[in-house]
Amino acid sequence: MLPVLIAAVLVASLGGGAAAPVGSQPVVPGSHPGSVDSQPRIVELYPNPAAHGDDGEFVRLWVPPEADLGAYALADDRVRVPLATNGSEGPPQPPPGGGYVTLSTQPNLTATLTDRRPSGIDDRLQLANGGDQLRLLRGGTVVDEVTYDRAPEGEVYNATTGRWQPLAATDRPVVTAGNATVEAFVLPDEPDRTLEVLRSAERRILLAGYTLSSQRVVDALLAADRRGVSVEVLVEGSPVGGLSETAAAALDELAAAGIPVRVSGGERARYRYHHAKYAVVDDRALVTTENWKPSGVGGRSSRGWAVLTPQDRIVSGLVKTFRADAGWVDAIPWTEYESRTVVEDEPASGEYPTAFDARSVPVERTRLLVTPDNAEGELIGLLDGAEESIAIKQVRIGSRDFRLLEATLDAAERGVQVRILLSSAWYVRDENEQLAAWLREQAETGDLPLSVRLADPDGDFQKIHAKGVIVDGETVAVGSANWNANSLQENREVVLMLEGEAIAGYFSAVFDADWDDRGGQRLPLGLALAVLAGAVLAVLVAARLTFEG
Repeated sequence: MLPVLIAAVLVASLGGGAAAPVGSQPVVPGSHPGSVDSQPRIVELYPNPAAHGDDGEFVRLWVPPEADLGAYALADDRVRVPLATNGSEGPPQPPPGGGYVTLSTQPNLTATLTDRRPSGIDDRLQLANGGDQLRLLRGGTVVDEVTYDRAPEGEVYNATTGRWQPLAATDRPVVTAGNATVEAFVLPDEPDRTLEVLRSAERRILLAGYTLSSQRVVDALLAADRRGVSVEVLVEGSPVGGLSETAAAALDELAAAGIPVRVSGGERARYRYHHAKYAVVDDRALVTTENWKPSGVGGRSSRGWAVLTPQDRIVSGLVKTFRADAGWVDAIPWTEYESRTVVEDEPASGEYPTAFDARSVPVERTRLLVTPDNAEGELIGLLDGAEESIAIKQVRIGSRDFRLLEATLDAAERGVQVRILLSSAWYVRDENEQLAAWLREQAETGDLPLSVRLADPDGDFQKIHAKGVIVDGETVAVGSANWNANSLQENREVVLMLEGEAIAGYFSAVFDADWDDRGGQRLPLGLALAVLAGAVLAVLVAARLTFEG
C-alpha cells in the first residue's frame, strides 16, 4: 500500500467508535428555549421511523411531580391535540414523583421499536419529516417548544442536546466508585500483562475493541473457552481502511470455536465506530488506550496506558455497556457480516525496554465515562476545574476550535501550567507540527504558561497512541477517546477518570519521561513521584524500584 494512501487512511481513522441499544436510560432533561422548570418539557421527538408510512412516531415528555397532563396539549401549525383526549384511559400519567412519558399514535408498534413505554395520543398529530415546530401548551400558553429540521430516518431528536441520534442510542449515566486499589501499567513496557489478565479468567471474559488481530490474545480467549469460561467478543466491523487479513482470520478462528463474536456496523449502526478498548474478566475490568493487536496490547510499537480495577460499580457499568452495545441489531454476528473489506496487515515487531513496571496504587474515586453519552461534559469539567497543571498526551488534536482544547487554553489563561505531548508518527507529524506552531504562537502572544512538543521516543517506544490527561497531579483520565469531535460525539469510547495522587503520580512519571526524553537514564519511580510531591530527597532514600525514562 502506498505511504500516501496509508497516511490518509490512518489520519482519518483517529476518531474511532460506535453507538447504542434498546435498554437506554432516560434522557436527562435540560433547558432549551421556552422551557419552564415547573412545567413538563419536550425531550425527544421521533418523526421519521424506518417503518413504512412512518408508523411508530412518538413524542417524549419529562413531567415534574404532581403535574396534570390532562391540562396540556401538543400542537404544530396544523393541529392541536389535548392530552386529556386519550380514549377511555384518560390522560397519560407520569411515574410517582415525576418522570418520563412517551406519547404515540400507535403505542403498540412504538413499544416494539424502543424500550420506552408509550401511551396513546390522538392520531391527528403527525410529525413532519421535513421539519416542524412542536409546542406544548397549557391553556393558551406555550410552556415549551421544539423546532427541528429535516428528520433523518430512524433517528430521534434530542431536544436537550439539539442533536439527532439513532433510536436505540444509549444514555448511560456516569458511574462512580469510591476508594480502592487499582493496577496501573503502560505499554510497550508490560507486553504480557494483558495476556496474564485474560489467562486468569475463571468465569467470564467480555472483550470489547476497535480491532482484534493479536494471535496471543486469540489463543488466550480460546484457552479460556476450552476451560469453561464464558467468552464474548465485540469489535468494529468496518475500521478505517478495512479489517486486516490477520484480524479477519482472528475473528474466523474465534467464531469457528463457537465463541460469540459480534461486529458493530451495518445499515443501522448507532456509532460511527465502536472504538472502545476494554475487557471484563471475572470481577475485574481492564480499560486501555490500546487495540487488541501486536502493536497495541502486544507491546510491539505503541506507548499506551492501562488500568485494571476490581471496583464493583465500574465492572458492573462496563458489563451494562457491553450488553447494551452487543445486544442490539447493529451488533452483527461475525459469521453473518457481509460488509467485509480485508486489507493487508501492518507489521509490528519492535522490542522495547521495560522502563515502567505495573504498579498497584490507591485511588480515592473512579468515574466510568462513555461516549457519546456523557464523557465530553465530564472531561470539559475536569479541565475547567484545573488550578495548577494540565498534562495532555494524544496522538493528535482534531482542530484548533476543539472544545477540550479551548478549555485547555482557557485554563492556561487562568495561569494553569499546560503541557501538550503529541505523536511524531509520520502520518500525523505535519499536522501536529502545524498545531504545535500555532499553540506556541498563542502562548507567546498571550504570555500563557503553555508548552507543546512532539514526542521523540528515542527507542523507548515507536509512537504515541495513549489518550490521556492529568490535572493538578491529582486526577487522570485514561481510555480510548481521541481529542476530536467525532470521537466524543459519534463513537463509542470508554474512559476512566481516576482521582488520587498515587494514580496520577504514576502516569505523571511516564508523561515526564516521555516529555523530557532522558534517553535511557534510569530514574527511581519514587523520585518521579516525589518531584510532583515536592519531597525528592525523602523518597530517594526509600525508593527501590527503578525505571528507565
